[in-house]
Amino acid sequence: MCSLLEDVKAFRQKIVTELQSRQEPDGSWRFCFEGPVMTNSFFILLLTSLEDQDSSLITSLARRIRSKQSEDGTFRNYPDEPRGNLTATVQGYTGMLASGLYSRNEKHMQKAEAFIKSEGGLKHIHFMTKWMLAANGLYPWPKAYIPLSFLLIPPYFPLHFYHFSTYARIHFVPMAITFNRKFALKNKRIGSLRHLDESMSKNPLDWLNIDYLDERSFYSFRLQWKELFKWPAYVQQLGFEAGRKYMLDRIEGDGTLYSYASATIFMIYSLLAMGISKHAPIIKKAVSGIKHLTTPCGGEGLYLENSTSTVWDTALASFALQDAGVPQKSSVITSASDYLQKRQHVKRADWAVFNPYAIPGGWGFSDINTNNPDLDDTEAALKAIPRQNGPADWDRGLRWLLSMQNKDGGFAAFEKNVNHPIIRNLPIESAAEAAVDPSTADLTGRVLHLLGIKAGFNKNHPAVKSALKWLFQNQEENGSWYGRWGVCYIYGTWAALTGMKAVGVLGEHPAVKKAITWLKSIQLADGSWGESCKSCETKSFSPLPYGTAVQTAWALEALLQYEAPDQPLIQKGIRFLIDDDRRQSKHLDYPTGIGLPKQFYIRYHSYPYVFSLLASNAFIKQMEMGENVEPK
Repeated sequence: MCSLLEDVKAFRQKIVTELQSRQEPDGSWRFCFEGPVMTNSFFILLLTSLEDQDSSLITSLARRIRSKQSEDGTFRNYPDEPRGNLTATVQGYTGMLASGLYSRNEKHMQKAEAFIKSEGGLKHIHFMTKWMLAANGLYPWPKAYIPLSFLLIPPYFPLHFYHFSTYARIHFVPMAITFNRKFALKNKRIGSLRHLDESMSKNPLDWLNIDYLDERSFYSFRLQWKELFKWPAYVQQLGFEAGRKYMLDRIEGDGTLYSYASATIFMIYSLLAMGISKHAPIIKKAVSGIKHLTTPCGGEGLYLENSTSTVWDTALASFALQDAGVPQKSSVITSASDYLQKRQHVKRADWAVFNPYAIPGGWGFSDINTNNPDLDDTEAALKAIPRQNGPADWDRGLRWLLSMQNKDGGFAAFEKNVNHPIIRNLPIESAAEAAVDPSTADLTGRVLHLLGIKAGFNKNHPAVKSALKWLFQNQEENGSWYGRWGVCYIYGTWAALTGMKAVGVLGEHPAVKKAITWLKSIQLADGSWGESCKSCETKSFSPLPYGTAVQTAWALEALLQYEAPDQPLIQKGIRFLIDDDRRQSKHLDYPTGIGLPKQFYIRYHSYPYVFSLLASNAFIKQMEMGENVEPK
């Protein structure tokens, strides 16, 4: 009978072989970045409003939406969402209806309609979806105005446009322009959604789902907002021009805005609102760029990725393969390195507003991103690229990453010190998650991991000391850490523990002990770990009734930093991870990435490969160190 160690080695080799076979000729890995039906729905609305004649694409996008509809007619953002998600159901319903492939009279459409009506119609859907419906003439614009003169406030003022996160800014500008012009490109395929809601509100408080107003936290923002309304009309027009320039300066080579499908769709409506013809080259190129983001994505019909995840997946896969023993001089690793090195950023971008003296050197998330580097992709690329392949560029990347450390000691996703309390506490849906970019446990832990294993830093380095202090101060009472960009407490705890171990934090440290105890306490009876997307909505750990391969891998790799591999609970977890019977749909397909809590959860198709490989590597290394003997 094969030993567990031999079984894990065989499993590891299987993944190594699979990853090697999936590498593209240019050295990259191109896995699907799969989110909710929102992108398909919004793109169908855009194409049909523009009267685009690509009927086969529209049909394929609609079939993909239909394949995600539940038997009760609703759509869910994650499998265990207790009941249908209203916003997602409205998105799915309108996308299918606009496609012309499905009619209101079909049973599955009637079920969706009944659910939407039972939830009060369209009043409580997310404001981004209300915006999209309004831009298509399907929902009334509110009686409100957003003074775009806000864009003209210099960055040295106490509150200005760049205090919003990069994600918020790139969507806010096109949305605000279209909003102010009250522009609608009538969607003739639908005509009206009055059958869903006969009393659509024009009240801006209803429109933005503002259910509360904390006068104390909102007071300063409101004062400045009122002052902006006093500026003369020509200044307000300058605000429109500033918004237009902001977008045009950030268009990528393929015509997309920041390489995001959602932002590009919004930009198209805003340019139309400013008088640009739908036949203009900039519009055609933008639509073409979005079309190139469609992919089969392992299911029925085509799926519109909000962006590709090619740089991210390539960096993760290359590092995991090297960790498994694939030589750095092999063609697999050198070609991946070549691909990544070509995508290092060389121009100053929005991040420089709060970090003006740093030299560019980061990496972005998608294949064609040149405007929006982020810290996670940068640390992942630096772990994947052997330093000897380009020491000057590698060091430039590391210096840029270190320069982005926040004043609180932690690391954020995109920018430095973008966590203004007034912006964070705006009484608008999703403000705390999307409008700011604070330090997070997952980013801080992952940067520490790079600094420890590749840069040779230890816990005595000043940058590491500050980061560790932030982590210790932000540990949850139960011993876990909250991860912003993955689901969720298992993710954050994995990132923190692997990062701390890499820089020399010992197992006797109280924070480590608490985290290990917590991870052990949430293991399921079959040896797996599973966490619901609900965790990021309630900000407390919500277990899944079953384990996932990705979260089991995270938990195991975290435990193996400090625990012996011969422990029964670890061996049980490893057995779950490598068992082919456990690597079925629900264990592999559960979304374990987060774009926006309550709205956008992500299934990274690369994750079951990458993280299962990393956990297997950790187990094999520990076993082969000879410190422990497998129990018989």
